[in-house]
Amino acid sequence: MKSMLQENASSYLYGSNMDFIEELYENYLDNPGNVSDKWKKYFDSIQDEGIKDKNHSEIINLFSYITKNANTNTVSSNTSNASDAQIKVWTLIDNYRKYGVQMAKLDPLERYTISQIDELNINKLGLTQALNQEFYINTNCTEKLPLKDIINKFNNIYTDSIGFEYSYITNTTEREWLQDYIENQLPKFSLSKPEQERILLKLTEAEALERVLNTKYVGQKRFSIEGGESIIPALDRLIDNFIAQKIQELYIGMAHRGRLNVLVNINGKLPAKIFSEFDGNYPFPEFMTSGDVKYHKGYQCAYTTQKGAIKIQTLFNPSHLETVNPVLNGVVRARQDAVYNKDTITGIIIHGDSALIGLGTNQGVFNMSQTRAYGVNGIIHVVINNQVGFTTSTVEDVRSSRYCTDIAKMIDAPIIHVNGDDVEHIMFVMDLATQYRATFKRDIMIDVVGFRKYGHNEADDPSITQPLMYRKVKEHIGVRSIYIQKLVKNGVITQEYADKLFEEIRMKFTNGEPNEVNNMKSLPFYNDDIISKAKQSTPFDMIDTKISVTLIHQITKAVTHVKEGFTIHPTIQRVVITPRTQMGEGTLDIDFGMAEMLAYGSLLNQGINVRLCGEDSRRGTFAHRHAVWHNYNRQDINEDEYIPLKQMENKSIFSIYDSILNEECALGFEYGYAGVKLNHLTIWEAQFGDFANGAQVIIDQYIASSEAKWGIFSNVTMLLPHGYDGDGPEHSSARLERYLQLSAEHNMQIVVPSTAAQMFHVLRRKSLTGHIKPLIIFMSKKLLRNKDAASKIKDFTDGEFEFIIKDKDVTQKNVTSIILCSGQVYYNLVIERKERKLDDKIAIIRIEQLYPFPVDLLTAEIHKYKTAKNITWVQEEPYNQGAWLQIQDTLNEVKGDKKLHVVSRDRSAATACGLGSMHLSQLKTLMDKAFSL
Repeated sequence: MKSMLQENASSYLYGSNMDFIEELYENYLDNPGNVSDKWKKYFDSIQDEGIKDKNHSEIINLFSYITKNANTNTVSSNTSNASDAQIKVWTLIDNYRKYGVQMAKLDPLERYTISQIDELNINKLGLTQALNQEFYINTNCTEKLPLKDIINKFNNIYTDSIGFEYSYITNTTEREWLQDYIENQLPKFSLSKPEQERILLKLTEAEALERVLNTKYVGQKRFSIEGGESIIPALDRLIDNFIAQKIQELYIGMAHRGRLNVLVNINGKLPAKIFSEFDGNYPFPEFMTSGDVKYHKGYQCAYTTQKGAIKIQTLFNPSHLETVNPVLNGVVRARQDAVYNKDTITGIIIHGDSALIGLGTNQGVFNMSQTRAYGVNGIIHVVINNQVGFTTSTVEDVRSSRYCTDIAKMIDAPIIHVNGDDVEHIMFVMDLATQYRATFKRDIMIDVVGFRKYGHNEADDPSITQPLMYRKVKEHIGVRSIYIQKLVKNGVITQEYADKLFEEIRMKFTNGEPNEVNNMKSLPFYNDDIISKAKQSTPFDMIDTKISVTLIHQITKAVTHVKEGFTIHPTIQRVVITPRTQMGEGTLDIDFGMAEMLAYGSLLNQGINVRLCGEDSRRGTFAHRHAVWHNYNRQDINEDEYIPLKQMENKSIFSIYDSILNEECALGFEYGYAGVKLNHLTIWEAQFGDFANGAQVIIDQYIASSEAKWGIFSNVTMLLPHGYDGDGPEHSSARLERYLQLSAEHNMQIVVPSTAAQMFHVLRRKSLTGHIKPLIIFMSKKLLRNKDAASKIKDFTDGEFEFIIKDKDVTQKNVTSIILCSGQVYYNLVIERKERKLDDKIAIIRIEQLYPFPVDLLTAEIHKYKTAKNITWVQEEPYNQGAWLQIQDTLNEVKGDKKLHVVSRDRSAATACGLGSMHLSQLKTLMDKAFSL
């Protein structure tokens, strides 16, 4: 068929007149009477005989629908003949899927007027006159309904008490799966009488516990779940679904809101224990010295139903909201790595609404979700949405997006909002979530919209900042009462049954008894073997960390072997394979990179897993490690890399990853992972030492204090590059002083290894000792390739980790002064001593472990220097930083009758200077001071 413009070449049909004439032609095709006789006669003349031209806007709309509709099913041959009205109906249906959430009735307090949106307005779509006309629902043209029934159907699905968001998901299979599940399962979803009674039971437990606590401990902080009680039956439904899916272990991470209720009604913690904690007399478990508030604690139980059994653990969490989330992922991944079927272990993260969108931790957690290093086959996220952040009055002060859950869109996670008062629809949503996670191994977000009955805590008066909200809250009868009314109306239960149930549970809780004693059995966090080893070990135990020459040769062969068909990069041959071959043979001293390979390889050979993760760990930020090789002639982007140490695996696993660019989440994950893998080596490496500043909450609230607060062990190792080389404030100091300030009660081991052998021995010692503590290694960048810091083979076959390294180059009876130091400054001091010809006058002792401080060893060594009058602590760092201010009291104890001095850079706000020339000038001054005392 020829188009109008093809048929006519007159100039007035082109240029600026074209749109006007096209519009006239469209009107003519709709109805020839819409145009003047002159134009009707003209348009009649260009029609092909017997064939009427198709309205162009219909064609445009059809193709727009087909290409844009994220959920279009198979397109029928009838689709091409679809009328303009049919296309508008399809557009309306698609709009329900995309925009229906904006009209969903999500707020239990009904504070907002829900306005009709244009996308769902049939008047705007020109369908007002078609309500009784039948239309196809999908483009496969298999099902027809009157438009009024179509509207009713999709209103019930998309604008009732559930709001669905999934149209942005790029994976077609996932989108269509969600659409199919929602539109086919929701309309026919119903619950049996036992299921409804189960929901009532869990709602009653939730409300009864809060009522008892509010009566016994009026005004005390407990971060009540009231206003969000539906979370308890929601979690119960998830657990039931998980058991049906043969999941054996479930880990829960959450903040304060509702935690006590979850501990009692999901974990099975005795109410009596909660009461004891309120009373302040609950005894501390083993290894706990400071304890923590009740709403930070975790619990573990075995939960048994008719369908099977599952272990449920709620993790401990500090007041720092959302920080437990990467920890939870680390725990889940560690457990998955320990079992054959990873699908038997999963996790749930329970968020607060403002914390979810407001704290950057969650950006990192979502970013982790599908990565090789951190993926856990999908987490179900549940929001206890109170619709208010702390005491914030308006949403505009809390976020810039429509919903608090919008952050989950960054990973194409489906988001489902549900009114917290519609507890049966919440059950549907939980069913959908468990099925989706099991099917696609991806995260899903469930937003349960409720309120909080009290303020941020029970001592607050929330009406000061939210007067309207709390007038509505006072009018709200509670979700349990709403559900009872529904069940009574439908003849499922009687009011008397509900009242009796509440009174029975309230009395049990009042007496400190659990409601479901038979199916929730408390479990310890650690087995007796771990506790026994921890009791018997000390920080200074002698641990045999040496290895044989034969094993060194075996590891050397593995880490220098190039597999067949693999082309090595010339640089790898030059700086890795050739020198490491020589190191293994003993013709070249062993550097830090090879020392690490020997440590990891020997541990793997002993059946100990090694996991190393950091922002450039596979190559090494300073190109010293090269633990992963890439084919120099790679043609396929998906071609496997080669990890030489994999050859050393012996019922063990070597894992090394480049991490996401987020220190808080990455370190939190490894802390969680290492807390499960207590008998293995788990390392997080900072790209530069002070980048760990971004993980300070994890360091302060978990790594340094989890044992004291919660009785929870941490076995994580941190590698923190540290040393003053003129590289500027951000690439020099790992903030040694902060870790020493956090050190107490033998909670951590802080070392500054000055030789490759020391690095080797401390890594092996960490993995072979029963003394389970975080290990913080301050690793010098300069020493990685310093020949003087390299070690002989005998240091690996005969040596051990030395807490202090004595000065073997001086004669003790001639020494007049002793210098104490740690780290790379030792080598500057040795050079300076030699240049000043003081080799026989000044002894230089290295303190390799700064905490726990080797008091007895250092005291004994200093005592040998009878003629020495002075002891000087020399550090690279400024006076107000580094180790000095944290260890000076200890040095005063060990100095005896000798005078104690300190040499350091001047006090400084920044950690280091940013100019090479300034650095050298400061170093010269430092050396002058060190040798002038």
